Amino acid sequence: MEISESQERRDLRAAVAAIGKSYGHDYYLTKSLGGEKSTELWQEVGKQGFLGVNIAEEYGGGGGGIYELHAVGEELAAAGCPLLMTVVSPAICGTIIQAFGTDEQKRRWLPGIASGEIIMSFAITEPDAGSNSHNIATTAKRDGADWVLRGTKYYISGVDEAQAILVVTRTGTDERGRGRLSLMVVPTDAAGLQKTLIPVQAVTPEKQFTLFFDDVRVPGDNLIGARDEGLRQVFVGLNPERIMGAALGNGIGRYALNKACTYARERRVWDTPIGAHQGVAHPLAHAKIQVELARLMTQRAAALHDAGEAGAGEAANMAKYAAAEAGILALDQAIQTHGGNGLATEYGLATLWGPARLMRTAPISREMILNYVAQHSLALPRSY
Repeated sequence: MEISESQERRDLRAAVAAIGKSYGHDYYLTKSLGGEKSTELWQEVGKQGFLGVNIAEEYGGGGGGIYELHAVGEELAAAGCPLLMTVVSPAICGTIIQAFGTDEQKRRWLPGIASGEIIMSFAITEPDAGSNSHNIATTAKRDGADWVLRGTKYYISGVDEAQAILVVTRTGTDERGRGRLSLMVVPTDAAGLQKTLIPVQAVTPEKQFTLFFDDVRVPGDNLIGARDEGLRQVFVGLNPERIMGAALGNGIGRYALNKACTYARERRVWDTPIGAHQGVAHPLAHAKIQVELARLMTQRAAALHDAGEAGAGEAANMAKYAAAEAGILALDQAIQTHGGNGLATEYGLATLWGPARLMRTAPISREMILNYVAQHSLALPRSY
């Protein structure tokens, strides 16, 4: 792991930051409140090659890793545009297909994911399974040359802007009664696939959906990787998911601190900038320290993942936990620094509370991360 980032990575950050700032939080907010998509920003980032920095050059990508992609996600969030689908399409789906897809599948999906012309959603969560993937009930059964899917998925992001969904299904049961899982690519226009919007209060351009698979038929070659090996395969994409979630939390924290410090330098009470008062300055300094610590852990997690190190899972979970807490802390203090203005839409802070708070719950809750650290890092017995 580099102590300081290479010039190439600094240039990557600067280029993405410039795009993000050219759109800014006002654009993100207008699209979100209007029920529209951040299509122009997504396409611009893809056109410049930044959505595919983690995908191999032979498939139209930049040939980098999750480190480069997390920098893209963080810089967009730091510009007030935390794009949730960067976590899903290139990070989860792109990583899994690149690792386990056939040559034909890679040629079919990866160039479009890299350019942003294809968005792929990811469906694992179910109402009755929660974090216990062994209890996944959505089935895929072989019928001739095809697979037929039946079941329900819950809180699936961006289905209305995606061309396909990478679905985690049950294709068998092991000797302990747990599901044997497999990964299927399902087109979003497949017959029998029903999508129901879940109303949420988070101000984001991405929407959440419940999916119903009513005898959805897909070709046999839509299976990604080996049958019944889906759980092992999906974890190859879940560490990047955690790292990208951390990147968004870190970016929101940076955005909030920048807004707060600008306001604290300019806002004067009794002829003194409010930032001169320790009651304002110290909480912001504390938040800055927490954000930088979270960024450091996130960079470490990305470096370990790209190097194939065994400690990547631990670091990814810790990074996601730290970034969620730091992002919320920074945003809350930025709102407090602004006083009543902190809740005004025009100041662009409270409008990011939903995405920031989401990072504590998704893609994995802080409690499950604490369970992971207790068990794997501290060798404590499991409680479940």
